[in-house]
Amino acid sequence: MARDENRSARTLETVARACDVIDTLDSLDGAGVTELATELGMAKSSAHAYLNTLREQRLVVKRGDQYHLSLEFLYLGKSVRHRHVLFEHGKSVVEELAADSGEYVHLMAEQHGLERNIYKVAGENAVGDTYHTAKERKTDYLHFTSTGKAVLAYLPESRVREIADIYGLVEKTENTITDLETLIEELEGIRERGYAVNDEEEVKGIRAVGAPIRNANGTVLGAVSVSGPTSRFNGEYYHEAVPHMVKEAANVTEASINMSDASRTL
Repeated sequence: MARDENRSARTLETVARACDVIDTLDSLDGAGVTELATELGMAKSSAHAYLNTLREQRLVVKRGDQYHLSLEFLYLGKSVRHRHVLFEHGKSVVEELAADSGEYVHLMAEQHGLERNIYKVAGENAVGDTYHTAKERKTDYLHFTSTGKAVLAYLPESRVREIADIYGLVEKTENTITDLETLIEELEGIRERGYAVNDEEEVKGIRAVGAPIRNANGTVLGAVSVSGPTSRFNGEYYHEAVPHMVKEAANVTEASINMSDASRTL
């Protein structure tokens, strides 16, 4: 998922390298000039110039000889999230679903062919706090999560194939779908029943059910899901109760979005 793999001829190299510096500081949890220069394959003088520029813009802070991302990113991130239509209309729905199910509930959107976690809420019986906290900090692939597959099901098939061509179908467990034609067939079934499942395809012992969230024109905006251990996610609860809860949550979010859009034309 490296940035430089997808750079076009129109890319401004200085901006792209500044983004590389930011990404590297994040992945290394801070770095010195020499470490950063080595990691990015640039001269120490260039690394120092980028770091000084980012400090002047209050995006980087210096502690001793180490440079770290500043809290400015915290405010930027919160601003982006709070302005997102899914967070605005889905936050309370997700919180209610977590309370009702007692499990982890996820709200996501697709951007650049990847899964972007917008909001996660843990119910009282939820498991995997460390894993879910880590997932909130990074993008993920779409083909092995219930939310990701719910979104893929409502994208044009040409876009699904394009995403698979760019990122591949990475295997997370023995249950992960790694064949594109099998995935295309799975997406057809998702459209027929209105929800997707993750049957230990991402993590062994964990299942999830996700439903797409679409606007009035049918464009998929994202998805909501509930996940939990296979000991609880089985039988009628997994195949009927959870899908009903998740589809209802998606529908309520859709209704809120569509009513808000319609109110602007009154």
